[in-house]
Amino acid sequence: MGMGIRRAMTPGRLRTPARARYVLFMVLHDAPSLIPFPSSVQLGEADVPLRSVRLTGDPDTVALLHADLEALLGRDVLSDTGTTEIALGIDATRGTVEGYTLDADAEGIRITGHDAAGLFYGTRTLLQLLRRGERPGSADGESGWSVPEVRIEDAPRFRYRGVMLDVARHFFGVADVERWIDRAVSLKYNHLHLHLTDDQGWRIQIDAWPQLTGAGSGGDATGGPGGFYTKDDIREIVAYAAARHMTVVPEIDLPGHTHAIGLGYPDLVELPAITEANITEAAALNQPLPVHGVHYAAWGVGHSSVRIHEERTYDLIRDVLTEVAELMPGPYLHIGGDECLGTSAADFALFFERAGRLAAATGKTPVAWHEAGAVDGLVTGMIGQYWGSAVPQGDHAAHARRFVERGGALILSPSDRAYLDMKPRADHPRGLAWAGIVALRTSYDWDPATVLDGVPAASILGVEAPLWTESVTTLAEADGLAFPRIAAQAEIGWSEQNGAERSWRSFRARVAQLVPAWEASGIAVDRAALDDDPEHDEGVPQARIHPASAPSTEETA
Repeated sequence: MGMGIRRAMTPGRLRTPARARYVLFMVLHDAPSLIPFPSSVQLGEADVPLRSVRLTGDPDTVALLHADLEALLGRDVLSDTGTTEIALGIDATRGTVEGYTLDADAEGIRITGHDAAGLFYGTRTLLQLLRRGERPGSADGESGWSVPEVRIEDAPRFRYRGVMLDVARHFFGVADVERWIDRAVSLKYNHLHLHLTDDQGWRIQIDAWPQLTGAGSGGDATGGPGGFYTKDDIREIVAYAAARHMTVVPEIDLPGHTHAIGLGYPDLVELPAITEANITEAAALNQPLPVHGVHYAAWGVGHSSVRIHEERTYDLIRDVLTEVAELMPGPYLHIGGDECLGTSAADFALFFERAGRLAAATGKTPVAWHEAGAVDGLVTGMIGQYWGSAVPQGDHAAHARRFVERGGALILSPSDRAYLDMKPRADHPRGLAWAGIVALRTSYDWDPATVLDGVPAASILGVEAPLWTESVTTLAEADGLAFPRIAAQAEIGWSEQNGAERSWRSFRARVAQLVPAWEASGIAVDRAALDDDPEHDEGVPQARIHPASAPSTEETA
């Protein structure tokens, strides 16, 4: 649900102990390179030098910021007797949830969060403000670190700001997942959706059904060896994320995308439903068609389903959802529901009514892709994730609205805007293009509040940027698809649509200035994405929507 936050720039002198002179920045080249851009920024005329720094305040946030600053500034700059204090505090009477204020002046740097998350996000803003003393008149000379004198007030537009990592089609180890978390929280994302199961592999240990990983975790869609997370691995990822105020949202994709279940439990999965579309796609990609009981390493979708009329199927689902929920302190449990193309509408409804109740019985709020909105008996309060196009096609919008009608809310992930695995240009070596070419500007120029007619702003929980990994084999390749478009979705989720710097031209300039810092931290940025023309005023092209997006209305044999 949207945070009703007014974004305004307030001119005038600030009442700070040092009575620092501030000017309201209104010229693009004077704007700090902050993404997502804050609610309110007042920029001063001088710099605050960081020759000798001490950190005080909230111990957990101090520990995280100390590690970040030590990596950037060096150990010699940080000490308990440093002359420039960075004071970190929490005051629940100030601001709103996840909000913060940041003041930097001659007296030091003060970051105050409404809550611990807000304080943490304030430190992410501070890290983006860091610069070497290159501004004219800099107090720190030519080579030292500093931040500008500034007053920032900030809070998010949406309470759910997610990124999704598909670890089923390509398996990423714990260390890489933690690096992905670091990238995401630097842009103030607060949810990590882990796509843990798909046709190509089952990636999470389930004690009650050991062959899910024993037989179903080998290999992936990219020729890799596959793998899975033990329960201790999951606990480590969850703890790492939680320390950085990120909630892990696990997805067990059902009833389709379940070929891997059949490797260990073939009696619980139907024979592949091969369509002409599957045959044509496999031929075009020079990939094999799925074979029951044989590992599937190709990219086709819609051919698999659990056996919906087999009671033991629901024993498996109950056990899986229970064990997964026990590992996750967050409120959400994603149960998939997309691309069940070989499943009749009646069977899909029968299954999803039961699966939804099983998910809710764990105490979590169920989440599903928008196709589940076709089910009349949808569990009350279920969250829908919309992945159709920014201009909805067919009955996609109606299915999404069903979640709201049933007391739930929506996460917006329009595939022709938010999908990070879509090619940013035709010659990009990675990614797919079934939703069209999603250039940086295309990914930035959309408003979650206007995608679905008839959905009130209060029913939009937030946004999510998914990264599917059919074409990805390393974290560097994931970076090359995600950056800088992941920054566009971060700004859409955090900054108000009518914010002072919420424009393509401003965003592009800020991205360009952040690229060197991203690269210095080891992120492989797609610099060619910045070739989009910032002066181009025409609307962005409408992309195509994937035709395979709803259960079949035909009964299967």
